[in-house]
Amino acid sequence: MSLAGEERKRSIIAMLGEHGKVNVSELSRHFEVSTETIRRDLDELEKDNKLKKVYGGAVKHKPDIELAYSEREIIHAEEKRIIGDLAANLIDDNDVIVIDEGSTAMQMLHCLDGKRNLTIFVCSIPTLTLLIDYYNRGSYDGKIIFIGGEVNPKHLRVSGPIAEKIMEDFYVNKSFISVDGVSLTNGLTSYDYDRALFTRKLIRSAETVIALADESKIGKRTVAKIAELAGVRYVVSNIPPPSDWQQGLQDLGISWIHPK
Repeated sequence: MSLAGEERKRSIIAMLGEHGKVNVSELSRHFEVSTETIRRDLDELEKDNKLKKVYGGAVKHKPDIELAYSEREIIHAEEKRIIGDLAANLIDDNDVIVIDEGSTAMQMLHCLDGKRNLTIFVCSIPTLTLLIDYYNRGSYDGKIIFIGGEVNPKHLRVSGPIAEKIMEDFYVNKSFISVDGVSLTNGLTSYDYDRALFTRKLIRSAETVIALADESKIGKRTVAKIAELAGVRYVVSNIPPPSDWQQGLQDLGISWIHPK
């Protein structure tokens, strides 16, 4: 498929995330292509398990559920590695940062060689474990601060009132946050309300907010609102933003970082 076709499919997924369903005729008018072209796009997206075709259009393929950490870790692994590499480039020597939970954010740790005098706050048990391992091997020489709180055994993270209270006492240069959905209309969203509240604290404690989102999160809206996009400085993804988001992102002053 042409580059234009791939961009059109990404936009269709984004629209599906915003509205929950799409219509063939409306898509045909929006993209100024034939209905046959749109149906081929939907066929290909359905084969990739990105949507479910219905009469006259398509709907979301899966219900909104958050997979366990062990399952999330192996999904979109290459895309997450790319995002981690790009996000790590935003870290400067002497930064005080917080790295949110999640398999995408954890990929940043592989790129810390050469970064000096960092202080890193973490709320994820796997991220903490890996960071300690890097410290003991000499690959990381900064400070590590684990944010205490109620442990979620399924997702291997802390959140809740204790974790929120701890973050009220700190300021960081940069918060690298994980999200389950990024929508121009609905902002940043999560599957879990407690996690959404905690992520708000990470946002409020930071001078600069960086949202990490692979292609499966773009245009998606989940159940719990984290924040509007207006507070975000960078979105780091493995794909460009949908073409119809360009003006909105510019108006909000958001830079979208992706592989060139």
